[in-house]
Amino acid sequence: MSAAPARTGRKRVRFPGVRAPKPLLSPEAESRLSARQLALLEQLDGQVAAERLASMTMAEIAAEANCSLRTLYGISPSKDELVLTVVDRRLHRIGRAAIESLDATKPPLEILRAYLRAANEAVQPEAVFLAHHLTEIPGAKRLLDAHEDYVMAVTRSLLDRAISEGQIEPVDTASLAHVLGGLGREFGRPEVAELASRSAKETADGIADILLRGLERG
Repeated sequence: MSAAPARTGRKRVRFPGVRAPKPLLSPEAESRLSARQLALLEQLDGQVAAERLASMTMAEIAAEANCSLRTLYGISPSKDELVLTVVDRRLHRIGRAAIESLDATKPPLEILRAYLRAANEAVQPEAVFLAHHLTEIPGAKRLLDAHEDYVMAVTRSLLDRAISEGQIEPVDTASLAHVLGGLGREFGRPEVAELASRSAKETADGIADILLRGLERG
């Protein structure tokens, strides 16, 4: 999940050198969409969460949304690209909310804990959808990898700060960020989720807390 810097009155947490993936629907392309098309994108976001969008045809989507096929094709040239665009917008939105929830006055490890909890919203409730349906679409893996790489980069940046401030002992932050940043997606896999007694988000949050507590000095 990627994000632009927070735009609130709170002091922003900055991540020098960490860049969010470009949105599939560029700002220029989005500015050319009609109000109706923008509203449709928001409506389709809910269908992604309900695990429905991938199994529908463009004609079925248009009928349910009470719009023309021309309106839908004006957003994306194919159903696959439409699904990826909706999911990409959803991940960017979750990422922005995660960044905007951070308090720069807190210690790095506390910021990281809050960030991972917010970022793990991406696997609630559509984890099974992402695992079963989205990965069958060409380009989907690249999309998910790009957002996950961003989470890992933010995580590593905060781990590096925690070391520099003496909050944790020196560790291999690249490897640890890979583990922490991939927990949500890992526990969203159906074969893994079946082993857990809680939701993918709750499981990822719990394991991240265990790992972060183990890093703290004292």
